[in-house]
Amino acid sequence: MASSWLKFLTAPLQLLIVLLHVAASSSISSRCFTTIYSFGDSIADTGNLYFDINTDHHIPPSQSLVLNLPYGETYFHHPTGRWSNGRLIIDFFAEHMGIPLLKPYLGIKNGKIRDWKPMEEGVNFAVGGATALDPSFFVDKGINDIATNYSLGVQLDWFQHLLPSICNSSSGCKEILGKSLFFVGEIGGNDLNHPLFQYTSVDEIMRTYVPNVINEISSTINKLIDVGAQTLLVPGNFPLGCSFFYLNIYHTTDMGEYDHAGCLKWLNKVAKDYNKKLYAELNRLQVLHPHTNIIYADYYHAAYSLYQSPSLFGFTNSTHDACCVPENVNNNYDSSVRCGDPEVIACDDPSKYISWDGVHLTEAAYKWIAKALLKGHIYVDKEAQLC
Repeated sequence: MASSWLKFLTAPLQLLIVLLHVAASSSISSRCFTTIYSFGDSIADTGNLYFDINTDHHIPPSQSLVLNLPYGETYFHHPTGRWSNGRLIIDFFAEHMGIPLLKPYLGIKNGKIRDWKPMEEGVNFAVGGATALDPSFFVDKGINDIATNYSLGVQLDWFQHLLPSICNSSSGCKEILGKSLFFVGEIGGNDLNHPLFQYTSVDEIMRTYVPNVINEISSTINKLIDVGAQTLLVPGNFPLGCSFFYLNIYHTTDMGEYDHAGCLKWLNKVAKDYNKKLYAELNRLQVLHPHTNIIYADYYHAAYSLYQSPSLFGFTNSTHDACCVPENVNNNYDSSVRCGDPEVIACDDPSKYISWDGVHLTEAAYKWIAKALLKGHIYVDKEAQLC
């Protein structure tokens, strides 16, 4: 894996110019991947939680709100289980590559989706609220409010269970899966969120949580390569200190805690330190698997450019605003009333906002990030050929 793209990170203006050029250009790509397989959490969930609602599993009320409008209002005009007003990064990747929007695994498993074409589409295993680590890890730490049991390990089990429907021999799987793009994440964000919600020290998070999360991601990558995966896109974490949610629960009057974009510097450092360790592990794996393409996707800087200069991307609302949150949040966003509740009215034009519901981003923000990754050649390693 090359690291030449890092030199761009010290030149924000260059990043902005390239992104604006990307938006102004249009191109029709060839279908360089036949299918996409996605693992992750709410950043990539295209409906697994939606189809899980009718099972015997208990879904916390805060999670089931995604099944209500205004979620999905912009593009789909109805809730689909996506944690945004419209499409996600994974959707824009599929559109760009000429692949149908990924169907959720639980819809296929439950028989609710019957038109799935395994040789032409792919599957999404991501679930809102998922962690990289098994929930038992958090229970041992005294954290019991994990949103779902569908951890990364469970999602990998789903894929392996579905594999006979995709290919039926070792050689056949390697050929078919070798033409597929595997999204392994973003995953791990919720593993950091849970201790941060409980005000766990940064030292404890970096010492206890982060190494285990990265080991789980690494193990998953190895197992996917073993069955035939050749191209794996592994996103890092977003700039946590720019999150509307964290800006409210960690609000301070000490202006020295904020950077010029209005983000909390110490929280962004947590994300950057995590990403640095993940990147190092991906480099190690690439050496072990020289015939694969393990791509680091820098979600952090792709998103941070939006917070840094929002008006250049058409966003007229600041980092401290979100489209779909209760009025008069007053630094107490962790209330029981959230987007999806009848009393919470979304803004008139989500495209002017970076943050959708205080935690997740708007379709407009996700679109910019996807374009940067696909066309900018800045936020991924130079070997990455993503069409």
